[in-house]
Amino acid sequence: MSRHRDLRIGLLCGLALCVPAATSHAFSFAEEAERDARAEEQQKATAGTALALPAACLDDLRRKKIMIVMGERSGEGVSADQARFSPHFNSINKRLLKQGIRTYTQHEIRAQIAQAEVDAYFRNDPDAALAASRKVGAQLVMRGTMAARSTINPVARIPEVQVSIAFALLTPGGKLLSDASASAESYSGGDTLGMAGILIEEQADAVVNNLLSGYCAAGTAATGRKRK
Repeated sequence: MSRHRDLRIGLLCGLALCVPAATSHAFSFAEEAERDARAEEQQKATAGTALALPAACLDDLRRKKIMIVMGERSGEGVSADQARFSPHFNSINKRLLKQGIRTYTQHEIRAQIAQAEVDAYFRNDPDAALAASRKVGAQLVMRGTMAARSTINPVARIPEVQVSIAFALLTPGGKLLSDASASAESYSGGDTLGMAGILIEEQADAVVNNLLSGYCAAGTAATGRKRK
């Protein structure tokens, strides 16, 4: 059972005594737990088939080198200081390395390209993005953009935070090749960056599989044959 779900269910159960009985028909803690259990089973099934890619396409990916960049969207724009996102980076990075796909470390990224050039991947500036990719020699860019929204649960009357992360696999110039997403909600408070880290770790297998499968499918569709 996931850590954020444990916390959410614990908080909800603890609050069950103070929620008016009249609302019990509208909100069922048991149903909530059952939905989470089904979601976890689906996640495990997806993770079990992660990176089941065509051999030729996987070989193609192993000849490339991928740069991973992460950012967080707010009302003021996107914050893309890579030092803030080490846990999020590591969750994706270790899945790629496990398959023999080469990546850049965060230290290499920060040492070779300026923050303004990292920002280019999040403001859809193809010229600046291409210049940044050329500096490090990246053939592909994997971008993750997280966003959070806070509301008050209308029944339990406690804060509810929804975190979503949009992932994209891009060319060096920022052209979209494939995309994937992950999302979760929690009643545990406002640590959205920490919650996003848990979310990525739990769903990283499916995210990486979807991104790379989309890349392989696009290559096959575009050429009428598998990538070489």
